[in-house]
Amino acid sequence: MRQSFHEHCAAGMVYVVGRAVTRLCVPCTVRIFTVAMADALGKVPDAEVDPEGTFKYILVRIKVKDGTEYKDIVRGTKSAGQYHNHIFEKVTPPIMALGLECNCLGGGKIEHNSKDKKLRVFGESTGYGKADHSVSVEKLKSVFKDYEITWSDDKE
Repeated sequence: MRQSFHEHCAAGMVYVVGRAVTRLCVPCTVRIFTVAMADALGKVPDAEVDPEGTFKYILVRIKVKDGTEYKDIVRGTKSAGQYHNHIFEKVTPPIMALGLECNCLGGGKIEHNSKDKKLRVFGESTGYGKADHSVSVEKLKSVFKDYEITWSDDKE
């Protein structure tokens, strides 16, 4: 059986009020922290968009601070008004609260027809540039499994 921690860390177990607490070396502590941050990535849904209509969206890369693990997420809403950055401003605080960093990779628009189970991804953001719609579609497919999802470089 493979040890989760170094032998010297496992030997350093201390018991406090009936539960084990470990004294870990720096490499083991960093490994636990990295696993916790990777778990935080898993808690963030791949895509969250309005249930109906045509609206702006952004593709955001969230990543573990000072780490290499990341994932891309899609966020879209009518409440963004005229600007894609309003979506980013809404998305950023809860991501940062998880101890993660986020960066907007670009934007566009989504046309969501829930009755026909169709999503169409298109357009671009003036401020952030065009998102990689093919990546956005893959993220949307992971959430909207029974939808027809398409993308194009059309502006409208």
